[in-house]
Parts: sequence; structure tokens; C-alpha cells
Amino acid sequence: MSASEKILLFKKLPEWREKLREANQRLVVTNGCFDLLHAGHVTYLEQSAMQGDVLLVGCNGDDSVRQLKGSGRPVNEEKDRALVLAALESVGAVVVFHEKKAVNFLRLAKPDVYVKGGDYTLETMVSDERQVIEESGGEIVFIPFVSGKSTTSIINRMNN
Repeated sequence: MSASEKILLFKKLPEWREKLREANQRLVVTNGCFDLLHAGHVTYLEQSAMQGDVLLVGCNGDDSVRQLKGSGRPVNEEKDRALVLAALESVGAVVVFHEKKAVNFLRLAKPDVYVKGGDYTLETMVSDERQVIEESGGEIVFIPFVSGKSTTSIINRMNN
């Protein structure tokens, strides 16, 4: 399957999810901006994929990245970020979502496992996201980040 075939339309997510459920496949979901893909992202996504059968990555749309990261971001447009993510072997599918929080994305995805980075805890993650996962019977897993790897640090090094 080509990378572009792994990019799903948001509105098609429930239908895609139902097919996984019928095939008895455990869905792992994570989300983020993934602006400049780096080794930390790749490691995180590979470890996320190991939590189940299929990894779905929610990619923040351009407007939500600007809200989260500020002006000048994203560096790469959402369609390009989605394509690069989809090209990774560990990623089963990618959906671009346009909200600052992943709440509606998670409601549609209904993950068996929701993965967050190690900079979060149950107490610090978005409470609405946590509630959606807990109400649907999903599990929340935290995976440590690779030290010293971040898009912001890459951008800062490029600017200096």
C-alpha cells in the first residue's frame, strides 16, 4: 500500500474503524503535530505501534499547529506531514484533524490503546481526551521521549 493510500479522510474514520473491529485488530492511536519528523518521532511511533495491531496517527491540521506552537509553524503543511507519517512502516494510517484538542478524533477512532508521550501523565493530559478513552474502555499508555530530540530544538539550531 502506498503512503497516500494510508491517509484517511476524517469522515471515513468510523467505517475504517469498524473494519478493524470486525477483523479483531487492536487499534493503537496517538496524535501530534509532527512538523519536522525526527528520530525521536520515529522511535516514539515504533514503540506506539508495538502496543497493538494497527497504529493510527492523528496529525494536527495547520491551524491547530499554529494555535499550539505559535506563528511561523507549522514549517510543513498538513498534507505533507501526513504523507511523511504515512510513509513510515510502523504507521498503519493517518488522519488530519483540525481541532486544538484530539477529542472528536478520539471519539471517532475509539482506540483500544491511546499513546501519549512521556511528558504527560494521567493528571496532566487533556482531561476531555482522557474521559473519551476511559468511557470507551480504552487503555492509556505513556512512552518516554528520546532525550534531546524535538522539532523546536531543530528549528532553534537552524535559526542560530
